[in-house]
Order: sequence, then structure tokens, then C-alpha cells
Amino acid sequence: MERVRDVERVVVLALDGIYPFELGIPSRIFGAADGRYEVLTCSADGRTVRTNADFSVTVEHGPEVLRTADIVVIPPIAEAGVTSELSAELTAALALIRPGARTVSICTGAFILAAAGLLDGHRATTHWQLAEQFRRMFPHVALDPDVLFVDDGSILTSAGAASGVDVCLHLIRKDHGSELANKVARRCVVPPWRDGGQAQYIELPVPGPSAAGTAATRRWALERLGEPLALADLAGHARMSLRTFARRFNDEVGMSPGRWLIQQRVARARHLLEVSDLPVDQIAGEVGFATGASLRQHLHAAIGVSPQAYRRTFQAVR
Repeated sequence: MERVRDVERVVVLALDGIYPFELGIPSRIFGAADGRYEVLTCSADGRTVRTNADFSVTVEHGPEVLRTADIVVIPPIAEAGVTSELSAELTAALALIRPGARTVSICTGAFILAAAGLLDGHRATTHWQLAEQFRRMFPHVALDPDVLFVDDGSILTSAGAASGVDVCLHLIRKDHGSELANKVARRCVVPPWRDGGQAQYIELPVPGPSAAGTAATRRWALERLGEPLALADLAGHARMSLRTFARRFNDEVGMSPGRWLIQQRVARARHLLEVSDLPVDQIAGEVGFATGASLRQHLHAAIGVSPQAYRRTFQAVR
């Protein structure tokens, strides 16, 4: 099939038992990216695909289009269809994915990648409710059930349902910068970036009606990232004890206040590196890192590159 020059081809592999909502995520998100991607949908055998709802879907392509994919997305199937062994047809279809293509799973799609051996030795995630089952079935995969998605280079895995939106926006941001990713998010009426991880969605006892939350304090802190903010400052703003604030913050966000602050500072620094020519030391001060060296350390820990390398990449994109 003829390729469109300079356009990334995304091929969505639809399998029996697929969830209709997640099946549509790649087309909706990548399709809103100003023509930077084309999205095709295929099945493993070229036939109609049964969804987990009361209808089936007819796809336009068979597995041969996987050979042409720059990005392959595997949406989730119903839990009853999850297995550690793949059919011969699905194994053959996955073998068509060319070296260098990026492979993305949503929710139980990670079980497909793991059963194919593609996640062995890699860090990955899936829906938090299936974490223990996944660990039993695939002990050679480094599962992290607390995050919304994992980018492990050419393989990306995401958690349940709407985290498919998160990982698709992440790819657009990685490929073309925050400006386009934010534009796509606005068009699709979704947040461009969700704080925290899956821990905030795990079923917990509901707080009493008088229990205060930490959302207002998080908003307050985001307006003051350039200032030194200690746990005592955050707890004082929330009018809670240190212990109560830390516990409630972790329940709501899925991480400690200190880790969250670092994440927000890195995100703000990435934005400034993309859209400004400010020196690295000045950006470090703007976002609350004491020195440029501290910013370099945290940025490298978060995404594996230096500020200069990150800026070169996204200035080239711009």
C-alpha cells in the first residue's frame, strides 16, 4: 500500500473481544494532529472482528499492512480472552511488524505483547486490577502498575481505557513537541497531561464529607514552582499536619509531594526548553531547581537526555 511521504503510519491491530472505546482512541487522537499521522485498522486475519459489546466491526485491511507501520497500536481485549499463548494467526501477524517500528499497547494489550515475548526484560504497565495476574503469567517483565503509561523506547504500554489517550498524546509530544500535543488535547477536549498514576484510581474507602483535599494546594504550588517549596509549606497551605497531608496527597495523586513537585518542575522546564531560548541555568531558576546541574540531573533521570539535547530536538521540530 502506497505511503504518504513524511507522514507517520499508525496501524491499529483489532482482535476479537476488543473494547470499542479503546479501538477508536488512536484514530481520534492521531487523526487530530494536523495530518502528521495516518491511521489504518487491520485484523490478524482480514476478517470481521467481534467486540466485547453487542456488535462486530469490519476493518479495511488484513495483517499485511503491519509491514508498513511506523507505529503499531494494540487496543485491549476482554479479560476472558487474555492468554499466555497466542494463536498461530496472531503470532504470524505480529511477526510482520518491521524492526524499528514502535509498538504501543493499551490495557490488556500488554498481555498480547508479553505473550509474544516482546516485553521480556522490559518495564511495562497494564490495568491495576490485572497486575497480579500479569505478574504470575509473565514474571520476566518488570511490571509497574502505578503509572498511566511506560515509554521503554520502541515499546510503550499503557494502563486501562483513557490511558490510551495519554500514551497517544505522549507520542505526539515526543514526535512534534508540546504545542501540537496541547492543540490535539484541546480539540479532543481532554487534558494534555494527567498528573499522578494509577494509584489514584485504585478502589479505596471514600473519605468522609468533612475531609479536605489537596487539589487547591497543588494549584497553589504550580503557581510558585520557582520558589523553594518544602513539605511543611504545602501542608501549611492545606492546613494539615505533615503526616496527614503526605498521606492524603499520596492517596489522591499516587505519589509523594516531593516526587510530584519534581515531576511538575521537569515538565515546566521541558516546556521552556521547547519554546524559549533562555539559558539552562535561568530555566533551572524559573522552575525551582537550585542550579543548572540539578536540572540536568532531574531531566536525565526523567527522560534520559540533557537539556541541550532536548532543546536541539524540539527546536528542530519547531
